[in-house]
Amino acid sequence: MLEMENNRDASAAIISASPTSSPPPQLSPRVVLSPCAACKILRRRCGEKCVLAPYFPPTEPAKFTIAHRVFGASNIIKLLQELPQSQRTDAVNSMVYEAGARIRDPVYGCAGAIYHLQRQVSELQAQLAKAQVEIANMELQRSNLLELIYSLDQPNQEQDNMSFESNDLGFLENNCNSTNSPMLWWDPLWT
Repeated sequence: MLEMENNRDASAAIISASPTSSPPPQLSPRVVLSPCAACKILRRRCGEKCVLAPYFPPTEPAKFTIAHRVFGASNIIKLLQELPQSQRTDAVNSMVYEAGARIRDPVYGCAGAIYHLQRQVSELQAQLAKAQVEIANMELQRSNLLELIYSLDQPNQEQDNMSFESNDLGFLENNCNSTNSPMLWWDPLWT
């Protein structure tokens, strides 16, 4: 041990006494980049070729935290490395969504959300079908009512033996002089 100390002292003396020793190299000014959210959370150095950096920016640490809790960092990295570059963004978004759904609903995850939305769609379709049936019934009742009114009005006109050249209800007259499309007063005005 004493020998090592002597060697260290001797090498330090040689370095400091050496006239040809060069000054320490100048460090180039480094651009300080903040590490991506994944490297920051994992407490590791974020290199230039970090696979996670494009998908987990430093401004969105919660995005990586959610995915990391469910899938783990090594699985996320493996998955991204296996995929082509064009599909990685979609894969990360899917993983984050799946992880968020799994955290909210540990049993069903995304399947629970899909089931809920499908149930909502089927309920809305049933309501739409019911409304369409009600509309059809109302249209049928309206046409039946108009037929009844017309049939009740016809015998009264025949009994009076009055001949009218114009319609009593002037606002329901056919203003169109075309004989191809006569509009009767009981015809619907809208569809």
